[in-house]
Amino acid sequence: VCAQGDSYQVVADVSQFEPPDIVVTTSNCHVSIQAEKVAEDGTVCDSFTHKCQLPEDTDPLSVSCTLTEAGALVITARRR
Repeated sequence: VCAQGDSYQVVADVSQFEPPDIVVTTSNCHVSIQAEKVAEDGTVCDSFTHKCQLPEDTDPLSVSCTLTEAGALVITARRR
């Protein structure tokens, strides 16, 4: 987690996954990123999990994320 002016930012490389494969959840200032690539036979052939805690002065209603064309997932949250 790095501070960027009046907000916090988390960046994760998920370039090996398609957008529908990626799930981002937040709860009590914790961010969880999970991604799974499923093969045609139904087996999981690649997975990614990352969890981090945002600072306590994070506005929990301001958390948002974007996926860049290069495959970087950028999660941003404002400070209170």
